[in-house]
Amino acid sequence: MIHKGLRVGVLMGGLSAERAVSLKSGKAVLEALAERGWDAVGIDVGRDLPQRLLAEGVQVAWVALHGRFGEDGAVQGLLEMMGIPYTGSDVRASAVAMDKIATKRAVQGAVVMAQDLVLRPGDTLPESFNFPAVVKPSVGGSTIGMSLVRTREELLVALDVAWKLNDEVLVEEYVSGDEITVAVLDGEALPVVRIVPDSGFFDFEAKYTKGRTRYEAPAALPAAVTQAAQTAAVRVWGALGCRGLARADFIVRSTDGVPVFLEINTIPGMTGTSLSPMAAGVVGVSFGELVERVLVSAHVMRPEV
Repeated sequence: MIHKGLRVGVLMGGLSAERAVSLKSGKAVLEALAERGWDAVGIDVGRDLPQRLLAEGVQVAWVALHGRFGEDGAVQGLLEMMGIPYTGSDVRASAVAMDKIATKRAVQGAVVMAQDLVLRPGDTLPESFNFPAVVKPSVGGSTIGMSLVRTREELLVALDVAWKLNDEVLVEEYVSGDEITVAVLDGEALPVVRIVPDSGFFDFEAKYTKGRTRYEAPAALPAAVTQAAQTAAVRVWGALGCRGLARADFIVRSTDGVPVFLEINTIPGMTGTSLSPMAAGVVGVSFGELVERVLVSAHVMRPEV
């Protein structure tokens, strides 16, 4: 049972390429917990994390880490070993959701997805290739290393960029349509948010440059499309065994209005302007309330005897 007498450690920063984003999330979460009367301390995660947790007397962890060693099950496994309850998904769900290829294979047949091809260094490219296409490292987030390519030459350059981040690269058919996202909290879908980047492509620059992207919450979509996206998001959340808060991304295909699943984030951004808090605000859940709801769902496995 999570209660205000416990010492909360907000884990942020970390060792991934998404460190800067994680620090913003963690600081916002820490401030919200303090405002709501929780005994919380911020911990910038490094390889000395076990010692820091013990030194700070942390009894429950609010995990605000993004990317490798934080969102991929690594920290979750450490916390399990130390017997410290933590927020978000468990080791298995975190590891699978972090890998875009593993995620797509795990939910194959449950939701609509784009056709894809997995390429590794040294692989021979198919002679026939449909452009445009989207190139993504299989592991990672914040759209780091992602490219939209329209020619074979652009594809080769994008593969070199992505392979520097991960040996497995996902090449997906480009799906034209509105990009939307659906946050799921404790198995319940929040309102859909539509993402409208000025450039037409939601890459790192569009995501993190102020004024480059407009967000519509709730999304002005037909009721049937909204329902289909929310149903699909909950289905993925459940199929992977997610817990707490996660956020699924889709493209609403322009040809038929079908939400095409892209990926799910088990530790979505948590600043005052992030998409999950934005969706929660539509139904009257403040940022502080959302942070607290995530915290009280913290969990840890019981040890075997």
